[in-house]
Amino acid sequence: MRERLPALVTIVLLIALVGGTWWAAEYTQRSVEVDPPRRLTHEPDAWADDFVLVRSNDQGVAVNRLEGEHMKHYPDDDSYEVFDARAISNRIDSPITIATADLAVMNENGERITMQGDAHVHRVPDAERKALDVRSETLIILPDEDVVYTDIPALVVNGNSTMRGTGMRYNNLTRQLEVYAASDVKISGQDRQAPPPATSNP
Repeated sequence: MRERLPALVTIVLLIALVGGTWWAAEYTQRSVEVDPPRRLTHEPDAWADDFVLVRSNDQGVAVNRLEGEHMKHYPDDDSYEVFDARAISNRIDSPITIATADLAVMNENGERITMQGDAHVHRVPDAERKALDVRSETLIILPDEDVVYTDIPALVVNGNSTMRGTGMRYNNLTRQLEVYAASDVKISGQDRQAPPPATSNP
């Protein structure tokens, strides 16, 4: 019995130590206030003036540029608001387009830019085609596809011809323009040799 006594005392002490540690941990958790997880609200967590964002292709050539006087970042959806915005598409295989608006909202991957307030997209003229202008209160740009569209009323000016309609989509890679519901079309005599604005390849 005397030989087993030290072992029994050791076991009892270990049990007491484990029990005391468990009690101390529980007591500490109940006593100390733990901050709840931070709630992500639609409030800016970062901002900058004279904001410029440049995206490049796989070869490192700059193809898209978004700039503005002031930028705000929102952590809940990882979106950006750019005020007095200017978006430029400068792809090698398509004409240069310049979009401006009072406000641009860019989503988390930069795959969609919503231009709001006096939105305007201008395709720079070249040797083959005249300038193309699209104006609306809201224009949505898909930079990776080089596409701009809207579902609300828009004014399209192609050279000397104009078209008003509700809903339009312009693909700058294919030069394809679609106007879903045209309400007022004026084709200039100078543009009669070229396809009208609502047809393909304006």
